Amino acid sequence: MLAAFALLYKLLPLYVTVALGWLAGRYLDASGKHIAGIMMYIVTPSVVFAGVMNAPLSAEVVLLPFLTFSLCSMLGLLHLFFARRWLHDGSANMIPLSVGTGNTGYFGIPVALLLFGEEGLSIYIVCMLGTTLFENSVGFYLAARGRFGVRDCVIKVARLPSLYAFFLAVLLNYSGISIPAAFVPLFDNLRGAYSVLGMMIIGMSILSFHGLAGNLRFTWLAFFGKFVSWPLAALLFWWLDSQYLHIYDAAVYRAILLISITPIAANTVVIATLLDTSPRQVAGTALLSTLVALIYIPLVIALLFPAIV
Repeated sequence: MLAAFALLYKLLPLYVTVALGWLAGRYLDASGKHIAGIMMYIVTPSVVFAGVMNAPLSAEVVLLPFLTFSLCSMLGLLHLFFARRWLHDGSANMIPLSVGTGNTGYFGIPVALLLFGEEGLSIYIVCMLGTTLFENSVGFYLAARGRFGVRDCVIKVARLPSLYAFFLAVLLNYSGISIPAAFVPLFDNLRGAYSVLGMMIIGMSILSFHGLAGNLRFTWLAFFGKFVSWPLAALLFWWLDSQYLHIYDAAVYRAILLISITPIAANTVVIATLLDTSPRQVAGTALLSTLVALIYIPLVIALLFPAIV
């Protein structure tokens, strides 16, 4: 349990960053929408590209993003089915992103490094790319379908550079090409910007701390999907593979489980802001999930990863 408190202490700077974003939006009139565009089209693709370029690739490892992508898609579509019946304020199409993805980068990377070390971190990043692929394909498409037609949604997805960054990095990595040393500091700085700006956007999207939950049906459905359905799906995969399939080892199980317990992704707020689809509702729910994760993540890690912590 002491390790859980140590982990909680290490997460505090992320909450300070959210608060700084709120101050910037409240008193400096900082625009989260402008930053959202920079995040989606410049910073996120750069982080995806660098992550894949630095990962040790094999056939099994390359399949990991598609495994997490499949889990995200399954959970997102399942919860969208219920959301369309329970939500009537235009926010239902944001449920797949709220449930399927997680704050795997801003939260997950520091936690993975703390728990698994550098070697385990590389496996985690490869698994994490599946959530990024979901965000930038199926998740974005379903969110856009709340406001746009099929053709417009497909065009918007085709314009997202993260997909191209992923496949280009896989091709270069397999070809034995690495990032030139002169550009390594640039990608390191972009990864730092990814974390800071992503968390600040959550704060900027909250004009008032009153009524953060907004539509309680949205909040409860998003919370159930993120903190109950996703971890159960991760545990089910762990059990099936360890007992019957024997494809992966414990490092992969732990990485996917860590992905499953992260709070609602800040990129969900980015996409909601870009599409102007219930951005305040999504931002409030994301912030609440981040606050819940302050206690939830250390407790789950203490229970499920006792040998590590």
